[in-house]
Amino acid sequence: MKRSLLLLPLVLLMTSLYAQKKKTFIPGPKKPSLFGIAFTLTDFNAPKNFGGSSNATTLKIKEMAAGASVYYWKGLTPFIDFSARLNGIFYDYAANFRGKTANTEIGLELEPSISIRPLKDENVWAPFLSAGLGGGIYSGSMGGYIPVGGGLQLNANNATYFILQAQYKWSITPNVLGNNLFYSLGFAQNIGNEETAPKVALPAAPSAPIVLDKDGDGVPDETDACPDEKGIAALKGCPDTDGDGITDKDDKCPTEKGLSKYNGCPIPDTDKDGINDDEDNCKDVAGLARYQGCPIPDTDKDGINDEEDKCKDVAGMANNMGCPEIAATDIERINKAAASIFFGTGSSKLLAKSNTALDNIVTILKANTDYKVDINGFTDNQGNADKNRALSEERAAAVQDYLVKKGIEGNRLSAAGFGDENPVADNKTAAGRAKNRRVEMKVRNY
Repeated sequence: MKRSLLLLPLVLLMTSLYAQKKKTFIPGPKKPSLFGIAFTLTDFNAPKNFGGSSNATTLKIKEMAAGASVYYWKGLTPFIDFSARLNGIFYDYAANFRGKTANTEIGLELEPSISIRPLKDENVWAPFLSAGLGGGIYSGSMGGYIPVGGGLQLNANNATYFILQAQYKWSITPNVLGNNLFYSLGFAQNIGNEETAPKVALPAAPSAPIVLDKDGDGVPDETDACPDEKGIAALKGCPDTDGDGITDKDDKCPTEKGLSKYNGCPIPDTDKDGINDDEDNCKDVAGLARYQGCPIPDTDKDGINDEEDKCKDVAGMANNMGCPEIAATDIERINKAAASIFFGTGSSKLLAKSNTALDNIVTILKANTDYKVDINGFTDNQGNADKNRALSEERAAAVQDYLVKKGIEGNRLSAAGFGDENPVADNKTAAGRAKNRRVEMKVRNY
């Protein structure tokens, strides 16, 4: 923002100097009407320390609040000028004057002033004193102040003025805005009071030759490749209906934008999969964009694509997530062993008579390192359902811990408890409840 504000005066100055090459400005006894722009800096800190503090300091330039002004100047007499300026100052008003932090805001001020010079306006250098009355809007509140200060003007050519000012602003609404020091550097331009150089009569231009243009497209017939059709100059007077830079006469698809290598037609999509042939690595077979237009791969060629195949490097079965079929004898042995796991009544402590069954499972898992087992615990419906679920989880975890201690990797095992869900027998009989108090094991290889 600050860099942009510094560039504005330079741009306007260059415009002014260019304009002066063509105009002669006549000085008058009073300053002419000027419109200008300035870069400003405001020190809100120094005035707080005035009045006795030995450590009173002013802010460094980089710490001051930056801003910009537009202003109007007009001479009332040869020594007195009127000015009105609109200031925009970027500052955190809410944090400084209301005791709370806010984002930097822009304060807008309108300030009419009177300036008095000891020298006439036509002098190159002229100091001045100024005073006025200003008001503004800061962080949503209105405030007023009295600006008093001085400055120095440089009259470049009675048309362009450079103006340096410094002011002390006394606040008349201290609850909105405190006193502050204000600095301004800018320039103003006279847009009137000028004398135009006399015009020089130019000799009459010779009559232009008659140019034939039958289709009225602005391209003479002698250079128009399509003299009977309105076209564009860039294409030698030929039309281009679809605007693809290929003339209609050379365009196989004149109403669709295309490429020259396809004779003006769009890039084709041979397999109609929505991926054009230039980007399709399998342009004769429909595929997906994430595979560059090719179908989802099937690395192990088992008929199950890699996105659904849990064992994509080994041929397997669709009903086993693409993994090889697990031996039925192993499934039967694990299920039989699971049926022989016992716990103490109302406890998750494994009974010693379960060890043989659990050791059989360890043997199977060590012999088949790709096998994984889901251990699921269940109870009957007697007692509190939440306690039953907790007990079933603890029993499944106990089986998992036993297998891990026997050397089976923990990441091959999962344990969960389901309480009295999914009963396999009638909970109304003791025999049925006994069957429902069980541990099931599901073996898988994915």
